[in-house]
Order: sequence, then C-alpha cells, then structure tokens
Amino acid sequence: MRILIRGGHIVNEGHVFDGHIVVDGDIITDITTHQPEASFDETIDASGCYVLPGVIDDHVHFREPGLTAKADIDSESRAAAAGGVTSYFDMPNTMPQTTCLEALEEKYLLAAGKSHVNYAFFYGATNDNVDTFSQLDASRIPGIKLFMGSSTGNMLVDRQEALERIFKNCKLPLMVHCEDTAIINKNMAHAQEAWGEDPPVALHAMIRSEEACLASTRKAVELAKKYGTRLHVAHVSTAEELELLEPYSVSHDTMTTKITAEACVGHLFFSQLDHERLGARIKVNPAIKTPVDQYLLRQALTDGRISVVGTDHAPHLLEQKEGGCKRAASGMPMVQFSLVTMLELVDDGVLPMTRMVELMSHNPARLFGVERRGFLRKGYRADMVIVRPKSPWTVTRDVILSKCGWSPMEGHEYQWRIERTLCNGQSVYADGQVADVLGEPITFNHS
Repeated sequence: MRILIRGGHIVNEGHVFDGHIVVDGDIITDITTHQPEASFDETIDASGCYVLPGVIDDHVHFREPGLTAKADIDSESRAAAAGGVTSYFDMPNTMPQTTCLEALEEKYLLAAGKSHVNYAFFYGATNDNVDTFSQLDASRIPGIKLFMGSSTGNMLVDRQEALERIFKNCKLPLMVHCEDTAIINKNMAHAQEAWGEDPPVALHAMIRSEEACLASTRKAVELAKKYGTRLHVAHVSTAEELELLEPYSVSHDTMTTKITAEACVGHLFFSQLDHERLGARIKVNPAIKTPVDQYLLRQALTDGRISVVGTDHAPHLLEQKEGGCKRAASGMPMVQFSLVTMLELVDDGVLPMTRMVELMSHNPARLFGVERRGFLRKGYRADMVIVRPKSPWTVTRDVILSKCGWSPMEGHEYQWRIERTLCNGQSVYADGQVADVLGEPITFNHS
C-alpha cells in the first residue's frame, strides 16, 4: 500500500509546517511541502489537522498475565490506539512477575497475538535476580524496572546490598519507582490512630508524602552518581524532587544526561484537591500532590528537568477503587486520554506543541534507544497520529475502551479529537473504530 497523508500541519523536531507525508508499506518514504505527483492506493486528507509522531508511552500496566479481569493486552492496546499511542512499554508487576527470562518470553508471545500497537516489556529487579541481567537480550527490552517503594505487585527492593548491586550491574536504563516505605508506614500508622483503619482518601498525599518521595529519589540519585547508572525516575510528583534534577541534553538522537525523569499525565492534570470531586478514582502511587507541586511539575516540562511524559496507565475494576487510603486500589486508566489531555495543556499555554511532541514521542525514543520510531523521518516506521483541533466531544462511558470500563475523565469535554492513528503504516484507529491489526515488538539500540 502506498498512502498519501495530504495537507496537514506536520509537527516534528521543533518545527510546525504544512506538508504531505508519503508512506510505502510500513515506512515513511517522503515528507514534502509540495503536492506529490505519483498515484496512491489511499489518500488521507489531513486538512485542518495536525500530524504528529505516534506517542511512545514509557509506563503502562496492561495487567496480562494474571490480572486480566481488569485489563489485558488486547483491550488496553485498543485504548492506546484510540488515544494516538503507537508504542508502549509494559511494567513487570503482573502474575507471574516479569523477573525471570521465562516470564519475559511469555509476555512477548502473548503480545504477538493480541497487541494492536507496538510493544515492549520491562524486566523487573528483585533483591535476588541481579545475576540474570547479563542474560537479557538488550535489543528487545527498554530497561530494568526497580521498585524502591512498595506499590502494586509486592516487588519492593529495600535491602541496601541489593540496591548497590542493581545500580552497579545495570547497564540498561534503570527506571525506578521512588517512595520510602518506612516513612509511608509511619504516616499510615499515625493516620489510622486519628481516622481509623481506612483513613479518608483525601489524606493519601499526606501518607505517601513529599518526604517519602524525596528521601527515596535522593537515594536513587546518589546511587546512580556513584555507579554511573542511567537512572530514569518514574512519575516525579513533588517540587522537592525536581531540585535533584538537571535539564536533559541530547546529542545525535541520544539522551546524554544520565539521570532523567518522567512526569505522568495524572500528576500534571490533577491536584490533591480533586480528591474531593473524584475520590479514589485518582488515587495513585505516588500520590497526586498539592497545586504548588502540580504547577512546578508543569514548569519543569519546559525547563528540561522532565524529559518524558507517560501515563502510568494502571486499570482496576471500579469496585476495587472503593474505600480510602488503605482499602482503595491505587492506579487509574489514562492511556486513551493522555494525548488529548496534554493538548489541552498546550491550549492552556503550559507548553508549546513542539515540546509536547518531544516529551511524548522524541524523548522516549532517544532515552531508551528505540530504533526508527518516535520521529516523522524518511526511512522511519510510519507511526503517526492525526489530531483535529476545535472539535469538542465529551468522555462518556461508551467511548472508554479500557476493560475496566471507567475513566477519571468521564464527563470532561475535550476540544481535540483523535482522527486517525497509523501504526506501521496501517490505520489502527479511524472513524471511532479500532481495526483488527497487530503491532510489532519494538527493537532497541542502547549503545
């Protein structure tokens, strides 16, 4: 199939210009400001729309295997396609955990027959599996995921000796969940003394506090500097953590900064005041913090201290979200609405569209060494999304594709609409429907 994407506002590598994109099979073969003369099997009219590289979400929990009552690779990759996400990196806290080579291989076999967009899987670090790192095929995985704070899946690594070995021996990007469990447990005990066994969810940010995040992130940064580790701090949520970070730098499509950080859409869009309206639907770990933290996280999108925006997409059944700080599950589904939410921040003047594309497409590719994706370039895979401005619509339950069947964005009116998502040159999402096509395993060059 030869496809012409005609007449859109192309956003790529810091520039916005009107032009046309030619796709031959799964490859971009031309990007031009002049109308191509050749004949095409299909012409997609992008007039009035913006054409962006497909989003690479570096942080999702698609729950398969073992937790498929609330999500699976099929359902969540459909939601990703509908949201303009063409590639995702899935986390290891499934059942079984992705902490051995056999479990990693099982995930790739599952995704090969189910994922509608491109996929890769993090390998999980434990207190005892450092010796297996050298057996991993680095061309197949984005990196190692380490939980330095308790979260879903009971994968906490808290022994100092184990942490030292992981930071010393990890030659791939090390993505770390940073929260100090001892501080959290102390805060929870104090809250339970005052409020009972299940404290109100409005206290979640006080229990999983700024102090807990800062202490853990500081330790991770110190270990990374000691051993020269390529540290990527997941879901930064506090202003204090930002003070530990320096602006990232790029050379020849490679992230040269060794310590980088991710912000998640939920922490950028919500503050802890929204618990009054949404309750446990926005209960996540680390907790969504104060409006001041939210404001400074948004500022860090443009000053270089945040290098990637992901979702930490983590579905639960709605009944599992009932209760307070102790009982309600932490995590929310966001992959279908991440791009349109960030486009709303663009409209609000938080960041320019070119920077948004850098944070959601270019930088994930640079940081993790994704091969031939993340940019609109000749010779690259034809992963892209066409979005239309000034096209209002409201999130209702019937449009939610995540298997859990709910979203914290229900009732929200967006002004941007995902018109079409192309993955490897195929229209995986168009006219409100996800096509039954399959994505591919992502390949990496970590050199």
